[in-house]
Amino acid sequence: SSLKQPIIFTLQGFLLPKEVTYPLFVLTLLIYTTLVAGNGIVFVVILIEKKLHEPMYIMVCNLVVCVLLNPTLYLNLLTIMHMQISLPSVPIYKNRSVLSSFLCNIYGAAAQTILSIMAYDRYVAICEPLRYHTIMSTGKLIALCSIAWGIAVILILILFIMNVTVPLCGTLILHVYCSNASILRLACVDITVNNIYGLCITWILSTGSFLVIAFCYVKILIACLIKRANNSKTKAIQTCSSHLTVYVIFEIAMLFLVISQRFEQVSPNVKKFCSILYVVFPPTFNPIMYGINTKEIRKHIVKQFKYSQIIQK
Repeated sequence: SSLKQPIIFTLQGFLLPKEVTYPLFVLTLLIYTTLVAGNGIVFVVILIEKKLHEPMYIMVCNLVVCVLLNPTLYLNLLTIMHMQISLPSVPIYKNRSVLSSFLCNIYGAAAQTILSIMAYDRYVAICEPLRYHTIMSTGKLIALCSIAWGIAVILILILFIMNVTVPLCGTLILHVYCSNASILRLACVDITVNNIYGLCITWILSTGSFLVIAFCYVKILIACLIKRANNSKTKAIQTCSSHLTVYVIFEIAMLFLVISQRFEQVSPNVKKFCSILYVVFPPTFNPIMYGINTKEIRKHIVKQFKYSQIIQK
C-alpha cells in the first residue's frame, strides 16, 4: 500500500567508514563556500557596475542566478555529510525533498537554455558587430532570457505535476540528495509514461542546446576565416572561450552522470559521486571561468576589492 502523509524519506548517503566522513564533510563545506562566494561575487559585481550592464554579462548573471536558486540542494549535501559522522542515514521530509529535486532539475534545464542564448549573443557580437546593439536591444535581451527560463520552468513543471501524484511504497532513497529519479524508484505503480517524458525533455534540451551552440560557433569560425584578420580571431577566442569552456564542463559532468547510472557494475558510491559532480562541479567553475578569464569582469572584481580595502582603512 502507498505511504500515508506526512512522508519522511531516509537518505542513505555515502557508504563509507566514519573516519572518511569527517574529511568529506570539510571538503563539501569548502566547495559549498567557494561555490556560493564565487557566484555571489560575480553576481554583485555585474549588478553594481553599470559598465557591465551589457547583454553578455546580464546572461552571465542569469547563469549565476540559476545556480544560486538551488541552496536547498547544497545545504542538504552539507547536512548529510555532517550527520553521517554519527548516523548511517539522514531523515528528510517529502516536501523538502521534492523542492530540492525540482530546483535541481530547473538548474539542469535552465543552464542549457541560458548557455544557448549566450552562444547566440556571441554569434551576433562577432558576426554582426556593427548591428550588435540594434539586434541585442533591451527588449530582445528580456525576450531571450524569458524564453530560456520559460522553456526550462514549463518542461520541468509538467514533469513534477506528473510525478508528485505518483503513490510511493518506500522511504529509503539510495542517494546523497533527493533527485527526481531516486524518488520515482519508490513508486508503487508503473511509471513508464513519466520515464518516457523525462527522457524526452532531457533529449530535447541536450540536443537543442547542442545544435544552437554548434550552429553559432560554426558561423563564428566561418566569419573569422573569411575575414582572415588576426584581431578578429583573437576577439572570437577571448569572448567565446569562457562560454565554451563552461558548456563543455557542464556536458562532461552530465555525461559522467548518465554513464554511471547506466551500468549496474558501477559501485553505489561512484554513482553518488558522479551525481554530485553534475550539480557542484560546473557551478563551482563558472565564476572562475567568467571572473578570471573575462577581462571586463576580472577588472571590475579587482576594482571592487580595492575599493573595499580603501573603505576599511
